Amino acid sequence: MDFSYKEEQQQFADALRRWAERDYTFEKRRAIIHSDSGVSAEAWATLVELGMTALPVPEAQGGFAGSAVDMLVVMQELGRALVVEPYFATVLGARFLQLAGGQEDLLARVATGEVKLACALTEAQSRHDLAAIGAVATGTPDNMGVSGIKTVVLHGGQADAFIVSARHQDAIGLYLVDADTAGIAVRDYRTIDGLRAATVSFDHAPATPLGAPGQGWDILEAATDYGATLLCAESVGVMDALFAATLDYLKTRQQFGAPIGKFQALQHRMADMFIHLEQARSMAMLAAVKVDSPDPEERRRVVSAAKARVAQAGKFVGQQAVQLHGGMGVTDELPAAHLFKRLTTLGLTLGDADHHVERFVAQPGFCEAA
Repeated sequence: MDFSYKEEQQQFADALRRWAERDYTFEKRRAIIHSDSGVSAEAWATLVELGMTALPVPEAQGGFAGSAVDMLVVMQELGRALVVEPYFATVLGARFLQLAGGQEDLLARVATGEVKLACALTEAQSRHDLAAIGAVATGTPDNMGVSGIKTVVLHGGQADAFIVSARHQDAIGLYLVDADTAGIAVRDYRTIDGLRAATVSFDHAPATPLGAPGQGWDILEAATDYGATLLCAESVGVMDALFAATLDYLKTRQQFGAPIGKFQALQHRMADMFIHLEQARSMAMLAAVKVDSPDPEERRRVVSAAKARVAQAGKFVGQQAVQLHGGMGVTDELPAAHLFKRLTTLGLTLGDADHHVERFVAQPGFCEAA
């Protein structure tokens, strides 16, 4: 099997890397994080110009109909550069719209970068269980309102519209809510890895149902599996950058008159990091290939296996990198600390390793196969 990138995929990766090295340096990223908005309109415009927002959108809506493997290439580069713009939140929202159908005009606006989306799926009591929903939707399909409080909504303060999970007559549903409508309160804040998130309160906010009645959970699960796959790819990009930074540090840091990279014990630790990184890379690629499987059991099994393994690898690589950097590994001045923080939050987003291990073993046929 050929795991090399296609020419178009390599061009996407090269274009993103050139832009990040030239215009999204570590110092520029720090300035963006500490700005009032926490994001850069200039960086977002560049992502749009490069076709990143159009990549996952169907061709009928002006996109490129990119596959999950195409997105894997993009997310790895965004992870390597620690991009903090609302790209992941928007493309995850676009996935919801695509699976639900009926929002072609909005998808076209996503493709042009005109609209940013956020997915309001988690609540204070839910932890990693997306079915633990306290928010409710009331009314008729033509006059629906959503009420409830959603927590840790990635880029909720920068969104033009929300995809909200809520219960309607004991069934899970998905709803589209404009950010500038009445009945919404947003408390925006910065997360430990430099991204923006928000607590969003809905009080009978006017909402448009997404998908057919009874499809809410199936769409929610399929879309978040897609999101978990993108996070696996982003994690691999972060680990790539962290591994390279650690290797460079070992080559330059002097102790006893020699680079510490010459010490065999540290070389063994770097080898262990490399093994974890390559295993994570393989699992992320497998998830990208299988996330569109017509068999939902296969999709769940592979995505959860990948998310669990990538999270475990991220924890190992991150902790080893910080230790090998010594005290410098936790300072704000070095990229290593920022990369480690990002790996930590990626491992917790859309389910941590324990959650996905439990989900994996709960799939039909696991006991028989074991």
